[in-house]
Amino acid sequence: MTTTKKFHYEPGEHEAEKASNSYLMSLIAFIAGLPLPIVNLIATLIFYLGNRKGTYFVRWHCTQALLSQLSMLFVNSFGFWWTVSILFTDEMMSSNYIAYLFTALIFNLIEFIATIHTAIQTRKGIHVEWWFYGSLTNLICKA
Repeated sequence: MTTTKKFHYEPGEHEAEKASNSYLMSLIAFIAGLPLPIVNLIATLIFYLGNRKGTYFVRWHCTQALLSQLSMLFVNSFGFWWTVSILFTDEMMSSNYIAYLFTALIFNLIEFIATIHTAIQTRKGIHVEWWFYGSLTNLICKA
């Protein structure tokens, strides 16, 4: 899911802390706004907007964190609204619903673990690229 690469320069202590905080922001928002999937994205977006003119290392990791939260928004929102429709309408719980919730749970768990790992490694100044998001971030962020 993640690859560790040597960044083209050694980021300073301040840069490593800010880059790591971009991942921690999504974890804190996840815990604070658990039932509402949009909270993670908003918190990460605010952190991104505050650091988009920072150094390349910080900007790159803020962008990767934002992209991951954007995809999580779609996964979690679909499950959230499906659950709301089951609770407040005549729709019945189906095996498709259970399968989706299980898949969404696995996806969230993998993203949660990868976020913690990336926050720790990035805090050490180690550049971590996630599968799919890393390539997309490379296309968006220019040095």
